[in-house]
Amino acid sequence: MKSRIAELRKEKKLSQEELANAVGVTRQTITSLEREKYTASLVLAYKIARYFHLSIEEVFDFSTIEEDL
Repeated sequence: MKSRIAELRKEKKLSQEELANAVGVTRQTITSLEREKYTASLVLAYKIARYFHLSIEEVFDFSTIEEDL
């Protein structure tokens, strides 16, 4: 899933390690999220969005997820 994590992190001059510590995960998790190798849980997505004072939708791109109707 695409996200703006790297962009937001760089705007705030944060390292991956600093963001990881702030939201309670490892640096490797942040790396995986930024490289689209891992999809954040709802709880983690919320923590990251809240850290940046944004909504989850402002951080993560849900446009590629197919809806089951």
